[in-house]
Amino acid sequence: MQTLDQNDASQACSPCCCTTPFFNSPTSHNTIAKPRNSSAECRHTFAATTTSSIFPSTQFTNHESLPSLQESFNEFNRVYPQYSETEQVDHVRANEYYHLSVSNHTCLDYIGIGLFSYSQLQHHDASKVQFASSSVPQTPQYSDIPSFSMSCKTGSLKTLLLHGGHESEFESAMRKRIMGFLNICENDYFMVFTANRTSAFKLVADSYQFQSSRKLLTVYDYESEAVEAMISCSEKRGAKAMSAEFSWPRLRIQTTKLRKMMIVSKRKKKKKKGLFVLPLHSTVTGSRYPYIWMSIAQENGWHVLVDACALGPKDMDCFGLSLFQPDFLICSFYKVFGENPSGFGCLFIKKSAISSLEASSCAGIVNLVPEKQPHKHLSEDSSDTDLELEQKSLPSSHEDELFSISFSSPIQTTQSEKVEEGEPSELQIIETPAESKAPQGYKIEEVQKPFQNLKKKNVQGSKNESFDIECKCLDQVDSLGLILITNRARYLINWLVMSMLKLKHPNTEGVPLVKIYGPKVKFDRGPALAFNIFDWKGEKVEPVLVQKLADRSNISISYGFLHHIWFADKYAEEKGRVLETKVVGVQGVTGNKKDRDKVGITVVTAALGFLADFEDIYKLWAFVARFLDADFVEKERWRYTALNQKTIEV
Repeated sequence: MQTLDQNDASQACSPCCCTTPFFNSPTSHNTIAKPRNSSAECRHTFAATTTSSIFPSTQFTNHESLPSLQESFNEFNRVYPQYSETEQVDHVRANEYYHLSVSNHTCLDYIGIGLFSYSQLQHHDASKVQFASSSVPQTPQYSDIPSFSMSCKTGSLKTLLLHGGHESEFESAMRKRIMGFLNICENDYFMVFTANRTSAFKLVADSYQFQSSRKLLTVYDYESEAVEAMISCSEKRGAKAMSAEFSWPRLRIQTTKLRKMMIVSKRKKKKKKGLFVLPLHSTVTGSRYPYIWMSIAQENGWHVLVDACALGPKDMDCFGLSLFQPDFLICSFYKVFGENPSGFGCLFIKKSAISSLEASSCAGIVNLVPEKQPHKHLSEDSSDTDLELEQKSLPSSHEDELFSISFSSPIQTTQSEKVEEGEPSELQIIETPAESKAPQGYKIEEVQKPFQNLKKKNVQGSKNESFDIECKCLDQVDSLGLILITNRARYLINWLVMSMLKLKHPNTEGVPLVKIYGPKVKFDRGPALAFNIFDWKGEKVEPVLVQKLADRSNISISYGFLHHIWFADKYAEEKGRVLETKVVGVQGVTGNKKDRDKVGITVVTAALGFLADFEDIYKLWAFVARFLDADFVEKERWRYTALNQKTIEV
């Protein structure tokens, strides 16, 4: 079979083959092997080239022996010469997100899609100062300000969809911008703003007709706060919750079991079976799931909810929404990468799926309220998130923001649980008393005033004027395009995976420092990585400790919990060594289904956004390599105590 060199492989591959596994059959591994087509050959060649070319025949047993940043970058460019074609991202990062360089901070914990750039935030602060100090009344140009808060809507989701509700010009402009960015047609879908991703999932669970369509089937290889909230709500409403399982060690979907749970007998096909929830890929392991599962679900009478929160910023261009037409779709947006992860969730409901909803009272829908005057109309007892977020210190220029700002690094709760990665906060939700004229029982004072943070534009052929919002991050992503963004992420994540595997302890057994869960070097893996660090005796370093030490090195990573793992008989002994019980409160494990769901693996996680560069992944690699020093953790404990600071708690 003729092979392709690295350059040919990149050019021969379909630009969307990594993000559109439309027809990767779940049972394809049982079919007779066929000659590879050009796309399959491209993927194979990419993986083979990565495996054989990154630090060939080399193992690193001492963190001081690692090549320098420049030496590693030269090696990286040798393996991936096409990376230079993505330098446009570096220009965007330098010009619009220069705070990342100034702070020397590496952000590998953002999940979702950014709305605004850091330069917009700075421009906004400067405009406010200038406007406040001016003695002459004037109208500031606020078209590009990344500033808004949220206020609660009350009432029924179904009623809101059927009869409509109040929507400000600001919200209308934001909704149209987002639907245009995601290529979602207003003729086919309704869209509502939610406080965050968790609120969107809970909203569906509160509204779906579980009394008649009793099953909920999810496909998550990790514990998700949002999905757990959906499962809890659905079970209270009479649903039977089920989950796909994932085969050890590659964590691939157990296709036979999932298909068995999905397929219904012919005599029952006329009745809807329930709700099938599919993430397009895992935000923790980077596993991508074949979209054909949606077709199988639809053919067997399931409503389908697609979790698009883990998608790259242009992946919707390859999703094939018109082909699959899910009944529900959820995604999330944050404000400014590396600076402000607060934001909102978006729930899309297919218009033909409204009949599957019940008119139950639900919380979670919000209005977006543009900033007017700092802290005006704020209530001291305004609502918080379900899990209260810790707040990091901010520059003084942010003190007059209308909302409280919180970073998305993992936070411990009283039960040792973490806030989900990249979850936009719902801080400063303002609930106001209902008035007779306010639809759905809510009222927002701010929206009664003219909107100054919108710019007007004339619509051709119309006497009316429409409003437009400048979302610089979305504009930048549109300009960069899917192919460039996807290729860049592919080069970076696969180099990081291969380099991690090159780290070995300097003992006779050659114990690997890093264990990677899920896909390793792979052409179509997602830009997320789940791993653990092991000491020279083979004992795992707690992910919480790794995250805390990384934070002290100015690297933001997170941690998660892998679950629903299935072990074949040949891995029976390994099962006892790798599985652990997640400690929640002080209650012990009783062996029931809920407790079995708490058995899994706690892992360190890192996610690459579209702004990630080689220096980001090199810093993470160099940080992980420091654990090759058997005394590294103890040295850090001593150094921390010597600085009269509190000892790190594991």
